[in-house]
Amino acid sequence: MTVPIADPVLGQAEKERVEAVVDDGQLADGPEVRRFEDEFADFCGTAHGVATSNGTTALHAALHALGIGSGDRVLTTPFSFVATANAVRHCGADVGFVDVDPETYALDADALAARLRESGGDIDAVVVVHLYGLPADVGRLRDLADEHDVALVEDACQAHGATFEGERVGSFGDVGCFSFYPTKNATAGEGGMVVTDDAETADRVRQFVDHGQAADGTHETLGHNFRMTSVAAAIGRVQLDRLPDFTETRRDHARYLTDALADLPVTTPTDPPGRTHVYNQYTVRTDDRAQFREVLADAGVDTAVYYPTPIHQEPAYDGVDVDADLSHAERAANEVVSLPVHPALDRADLDRVVAAVRDYAEESDRQSCSGSGPTTLATRTEGDT
Repeated sequence: MTVPIADPVLGQAEKERVEAVVDDGQLADGPEVRRFEDEFADFCGTAHGVATSNGTTALHAALHALGIGSGDRVLTTPFSFVATANAVRHCGADVGFVDVDPETYALDADALAARLRESGGDIDAVVVVHLYGLPADVGRLRDLADEHDVALVEDACQAHGATFEGERVGSFGDVGCFSFYPTKNATAGEGGMVVTDDAETADRVRQFVDHGQAADGTHETLGHNFRMTSVAAAIGRVQLDRLPDFTETRRDHARYLTDALADLPVTTPTDPPGRTHVYNQYTVRTDDRAQFREVLADAGVDTAVYYPTPIHQEPAYDGVDVDADLSHAERAANEVVSLPVHPALDRADLDRVVAAVRDYAEESDRQSCSGSGPTTLATRTEGDT
């Protein structure tokens, strides 16, 4: 059997909660959703939570609630799932890109500071992504947003429970956005969440995801049907209870892999002081990704590439003005590969991953000695926001 890159952990508790919702009959946007919103906001340390249908709609609704629209400009990372930038464009705004820190893969705070200084005040918001479950330097990013009077949006779709200096991500921005896709650290089958401390922003998100409907039943603005179902909320509430254990297991697995791979020709993830990495993905770097993935596939170890094409190089972004050096993001896109780290793994699975990476190292040594070139393998990616 293959060691899978992802394997959602669902059990009897989730089944019983879903059965209770089915028996109750309120399958759409009911009390179960309200309870999940309150519990998740409390988990993040924010005053309000608004559930949505997925992480992409959470980003779209959050940006809309902050007033982002036609004529506005939003800066974000080119090294993320395309939904991060798509949400900006769905609001009618222009998107610009800032390069990433080569160690954390998050927005480079120095590069962002320079862009904001040079912008002449024409930047309206910044979307920071906590990629792979590692918090960006969100303390400094918050300071930069305040200094330049721009909104800060946290795309925390891969970072449930991650912390920066003891505070959970999602609580630093004007809004924080999460996804509950099956590959996430906590799943609802599908779903999203916007968290914020601002009541008016929460109300605007709530209206936007429910056809623009206000509390009195009138439709004051245009909106969408971006609501979460009660069935999804039922699963999400149980998963939220289990999330601390999931997180500790992921971190244990990551520590084991990092120690075991220390002498091998791959660059393992960084885990900076003051930040809690929750390892939605355990992502390494290698100079020969095709060969690496081929050897691991032959050993029955699944891998994935998040993400093989920077957003600014996607066909849908032809014609989008790119006025920055994005070389760190472009290099990362050519070198990163994610290994299994999820809670369903056991020690035998982890040892199999390590053995496969050792096979790769030995194969690389043999090819170096023989002078033969690397093999090739088509890169696979999965979109899951």
